[in-house]
Amino acid sequence: MIRGIGSFLKELLEELAGEAVLTVVACLAVAGLAWAFVWGWERSPLVTGGASGALLAFLGYGGWELLRPARPGRRGRLAGVAAATFAVVAAFIAYAWSCTCS
Repeated sequence: MIRGIGSFLKELLEELAGEAVLTVVACLAVAGLAWAFVWGWERSPLVTGGASGALLAFLGYGGWELLRPARPGRRGRLAGVAAATFAVVAAFIAYAWSCTCS
């Protein structure tokens, strides 16, 4: 019985630590992106806007590839990378949503 409780507490603490690490990483990523955008905007608004638009288009393509109905055949490398990038960004947004670093 005591081993079961100890195992439960160990697993609970590991999950809490993992959640805390992911939240901190997501908050740091949001802060870093905001800083990079402001820094870039001060240097060249045109390049910053273009790079932001390209990133949003790439993420949109990844979301479309990830969520569209499967078709027979092999998915291209770009589609796979875009879908994986979209999934990682979606996970970061889910964790950064609770971030109070604003």
